Amino acid sequence: MRVAALQLATLPLSNQKLSGYIQKCYKEKIDLVVLGEYVLNSFFKELENIPRMLIKEQSKHKIETLESYAKEYEMTIIAPIVTIEDGKIYKKIGKFSPDGTIYRQQAFLINYPHWDEESFYDNDLHTDINPIIFKMHHLTFGVINGFEVHFDIFWQKMMKKKVDVVLIPTVSTFGSNYRWNEILKARAFLNNCYVLRVNRIGSYHDEQSLWKFYGETYLINPDGHIESSLGNKEEMLIAKIDKKEVKEARHSWGFRKQIESRGLL
Repeated sequence: MRVAALQLATLPLSNQKLSGYIQKCYKEKIDLVVLGEYVLNSFFKELENIPRMLIKEQSKHKIETLESYAKEYEMTIIAPIVTIEDGKIYKKIGKFSPDGTIYRQQAFLINYPHWDEESFYDNDLHTDINPIIFKMHHLTFGVINGFEVHFDIFWQKMMKKKVDVVLIPTVSTFGSNYRWNEILKARAFLNNCYVLRVNRIGSYHDEQSLWKFYGETYLINPDGHIESSLGNKEEMLIAKIDKKEVKEARHSWGFRKQIESRGLL
């Protein structure tokens, strides 16, 4: 199976660019497409200064567009989205498919002084962690928002559900390349699963600093090696996923077998 990762900056309101990529994916017989964080919406620091009515209209338009593409081209699209409901604002991940759309609120939000999503969004704080997990072509996919990568509970869920491919939309910046690479290579290896990290590009300026989103979207294989990657410009990565590689890695390393033999799953 082949999966497409779209490495983009925030999309304009016009659908022309996104439509072009979706049509390319259709021609390449891609069934699953993944977008990075803050691609459908403006970046977080910009959203802080945009009226909520405008955010709502922007999101409504993008949601309708993705739902239409999913049905027309019979493909599944994974994309982070910001929604406004009853005056409250939520950061979510959406799965748009021919069968319908489902959402999950991001469970852990960045709460640093210079980047405080937790105070801005109205996401529920709860202990019931239920990432989006679904099956396609004999493969099990799981979805984790970028910041949630740091929390073991998500990876435990992935292992428990025998997830073969973890999809991770991100909005990484400030030269964090090396740290992200090492974290995700280790996660892929220890879970013996593919990890597809889709990072956005573009930049944001404030009075203190330049926020440069560096791209470097990549696929990590079940042995923890980066198999294919992009640079720092607008590009599309087509990643090949092979269930056989997952089975071989899990058989060779036996991490899951050790855990199962102790009744821990």
